Amino acid sequence: MTSRRVSSPLSPDSSDERPFPLLLALFVASGCAALIYEIVWFQMLQLVLGSSAVSIGVLLGTFMGGMCLGSLGLSRFVARRWHPLRVYAVLEIAIAVCGVLMLVAMPLVQLVYTAAVGHGVPGLLLRGLFAAICLLPPTVMMGATLPAVSRWVDLSPRGVSWLGYLYGGNTLGAVFGCLLAGFYLLRVHDMHSATFVAVSLNAAVALGAFALARARPQTTPRQESRDAEAAPTATPTTPAWIIYAAIGISGMGALSAEVIWTRLFGLLLSSTTYTFSIILAVFLIGIGLGSGVGSFIARRAPNPRRALGFAQLALVAAIAWTSWNITSALPYWPINPRLAGVPWAQFQIDFVRCLWAILPAACMWGASFPLALAAVARKGSDGGVVVGRLYAANTVGAIIGALGTSLVLIATVGTQNGERILIALAALVALLTLVPSLLPNRAAPRFGRRDAAWTLAIVGLAVVLGRNVVPVPPLLVGHGRFSALERTTQETFLYVGEGMNSSPAVTLDSNGVMSYRNAGKIQASSLPQDMRLQRMLGHLTTLIPAEPRQVLVIACGAGVTAGAVSIDPRVESLTIAEIEPLVPQVVAKYFGDYNDHVISNPKVHVEIDDGRHFLATTKQTFDAITSDPFDPWVKGAANLYTREFWELARRHLNPGGVVTVFVQLYDSGMAAVKSEVATFFEVFPNAIILGNTVQGQGYDVVLVGQAEPMRIDVDAMERRLTSPEFRPMLSSLLQIGFESASALLATYGGRAAELGGWLQDAEINRDENLRLQFLAGFDMNVDQRAEIYRGMIAFRHFPEDLFVGSPTTLADLRAAMTAP
Repeated sequence: MTSRRVSSPLSPDSSDERPFPLLLALFVASGCAALIYEIVWFQMLQLVLGSSAVSIGVLLGTFMGGMCLGSLGLSRFVARRWHPLRVYAVLEIAIAVCGVLMLVAMPLVQLVYTAAVGHGVPGLLLRGLFAAICLLPPTVMMGATLPAVSRWVDLSPRGVSWLGYLYGGNTLGAVFGCLLAGFYLLRVHDMHSATFVAVSLNAAVALGAFALARARPQTTPRQESRDAEAAPTATPTTPAWIIYAAIGISGMGALSAEVIWTRLFGLLLSSTTYTFSIILAVFLIGIGLGSGVGSFIARRAPNPRRALGFAQLALVAAIAWTSWNITSALPYWPINPRLAGVPWAQFQIDFVRCLWAILPAACMWGASFPLALAAVARKGSDGGVVVGRLYAANTVGAIIGALGTSLVLIATVGTQNGERILIALAALVALLTLVPSLLPNRAAPRFGRRDAAWTLAIVGLAVVLGRNVVPVPPLLVGHGRFSALERTTQETFLYVGEGMNSSPAVTLDSNGVMSYRNAGKIQASSLPQDMRLQRMLGHLTTLIPAEPRQVLVIACGAGVTAGAVSIDPRVESLTIAEIEPLVPQVVAKYFGDYNDHVISNPKVHVEIDDGRHFLATTKQTFDAITSDPFDPWVKGAANLYTREFWELARRHLNPGGVVTVFVQLYDSGMAAVKSEVATFFEVFPNAIILGNTVQGQGYDVVLVGQAEPMRIDVDAMERRLTSPEFRPMLSSLLQIGFESASALLATYGGRAAELGGWLQDAEINRDENLRLQFLAGFDMNVDQRAEIYRGMIAFRHFPEDLFVGSPTTLADLRAAMTAP
């Protein structure tokens, strides 16, 4: 970087504004790259640190913390003699280098982390350390880009307005990055491809910034400008700290709202990766549009502080509008997702619903930043200092809001009171900016009637709207995207909770069917077909290995699978890895009669952790591992179906151990099921499929894998089940329609050697692409269960080398397998 001397810094008040649209285009591209990186890095790091709220909170806090450090550090460590655009270009190049290095360094980071991490507070601190190592270098540079360019602009009203446009353009670029990554780059390609697209954008931005710097040289600022204090001139009676506090509180509210509304919209629209991309894109659209409008107002407003106050006052009403829509209006719109002919039609409807509910509030938050900047800016000040401090204040508030809401607020007070707090925060900022005489400030006028009127109006509006915020409806928690279709359902909600990671519910219908619901749908129930699957999964896990002493169950659910495992007398220790702390408490209370009271069983230990993270960080090995996670379209669940995850499970198996997993055929397309099966077969080429059918039609299946060549001694299984100590297991099997081991094994549906032709076009789900979450999210509204199962068993034949037993036993098994 070199500095070139001319007469003065560029000012839109005194020079033509032709460079600013070019710079705006660079900021749009820069924002696009930044969001691609953010999505890719979060996906990569969640595979290592886990997908729990704690891990995501650590990642989000670290990401925004780096942005904060960058915004504050630029003015301290980069001299003003350097051309701002050259500084900007170098930052973009450095970000691109970090993007490439993340791809190279992540395997090493993962290796070191999994070798060193523990549980509890030390484990949490180590998560933060590794997140900081990975995220701080690039995010510090991202946070420094806007303060760097701010030095190129005089802080006149028109200059401040252009800075607001740059902020808004950067945000709208982030919208394109979010949608590009979520709907194309990661769906069609992989993390490497997405990263190199972002790197290319950084390179283009750097070249453009260098070219613009060459065409528009800048002088070293005058000494008096360098020493000028970043204090407001438009509102001289208002101390700068009030504006910094206001924008910090506003940032806190914005990120708190994003966490709360993402949770609620995840129920309403389903928690797919596409849903999260849509919600984030709409939020960013609102911030970008609001920033543009706020920048326009900042150029003309005689009192930007009061304009900021009015924006926050409007935000009070906008938050109430969003809350009302999510809880009282949108769940009952007459929309049936199954009528969507193609997924894109459903995505359009979801996008419109998000715009309708979220856009007003997001626009008000977006408008607040340029208005706050106009309120503290003074012509001749160091733009890097002013923008850096304001951006840092906003980011610190955002960190507090994101971490506090995701880790504490929702789990302790719920989304209803969380939204009331959002209204209170917006009202507080309105009071700070519209009634500054409330604060200890000698320069402010005495508190008068007008101030009293404003105070009563603001407080009164917040109280009235806050009181009208209602809790999340149980129907939405239980039925999610099908709430409108289930309004007349005859069921009783025995429990509705909002936990740190999810919102579980328990219902009892008029037929006496108990259902455990999460992610806006039934995850387990006492229906015969569900009980059969859950117990099949548990009993196969312990019946096939010779000595299943140590067993791991990933995902508690209703506890029925874990209960089926626990009643095997050979099991000495059973570990349940469950991500949501509420779930074990709930199922212990309501499903004890169905799950053999597994939670209170003395040989059972519940580990509250993401299943993948627990398995990656534990030193234990197991004789059997079974996994029954959320539907694969739920964001984060596909992490438990990748080839790398199954390799991890295989490494934690003792000799002769087995791995089992449930694969649903309902609410799933052919491509998603093939991906799940083919990925499992890649790691366990000896694996077999056993089917759970309803009236002869496919419903779901169980995959059973073993590292060694699989041999199942049917006679030995029969002897065990008929012995007195195994009587509880036999009773459990009888309750779900299996009178013997042969009847259970007669559900055999095929194995890898037989299904090669059927799986020929299957896409392998890997950590670097997580193909399954995109395939499953695309076809979650289709019903191809019959077609899938028919295609699967069309290749089935009796496996002579798999089952071992007497001729009579094998003849009976063959007959049962071929029976209609």
